[in-house]
Amino acid sequence: MPKTPISPPKLPEVKIKKAKKELSPKEKDEFSEQVVQVDRISRVVAGGKRMRFRAAVVVGNNSGKVGLGVAKAADIVSAVQKATWEAKKNLIKVPIKNETIPHEIRENYGSAQILLKPVSKGTGIIAGGPVRIVATLAGIKNISAKILGSDNKINNLKAIILALKKLNQGERWKLMN
Repeated sequence: MPKTPISPPKLPEVKIKKAKKELSPKEKDEFSEQVVQVDRISRVVAGGKRMRFRAAVVVGNNSGKVGLGVAKAADIVSAVQKATWEAKKNLIKVPIKNETIPHEIRENYGSAQILLKPVSKGTGIIAGGPVRIVATLAGIKNISAKILGSDNKINNLKAIILALKKLNQGERWKLMN
């Protein structure tokens, strides 16, 4: 007697609600992200210590837009996700001329100091750590930079973003005059 194949019973369709902050495929592909730092932090409460994680993420589109996000959460994945959303909210436009920045700039954030210099075409990125990450994601191909003062990565990242933002303001000032 031949066996007839048994088909599985039909399950009812379940509608899945989309999250409010879901990005379109275009936005997902447009930006690349890099996690710069993940730290375990603790807060002392009455019952002991409460552990959380802090993530610093840099997001950029490799053609002039870059952003920084720092966020805390109970687990690493959530912290990185929140930091990415924050970085996408805080995007800035970086003026790029001949694959480098328009002029030299020195900026402070707390005790962190950053010095950014334009260089000629073909030199590459002469920088370390956070500056290299931000420059790459911003689309700057030729730059020389030096981190002075603090070794704190988050303060250095904030100083870099502040310096790039001031470059942008200088461009607006030149256009107005």
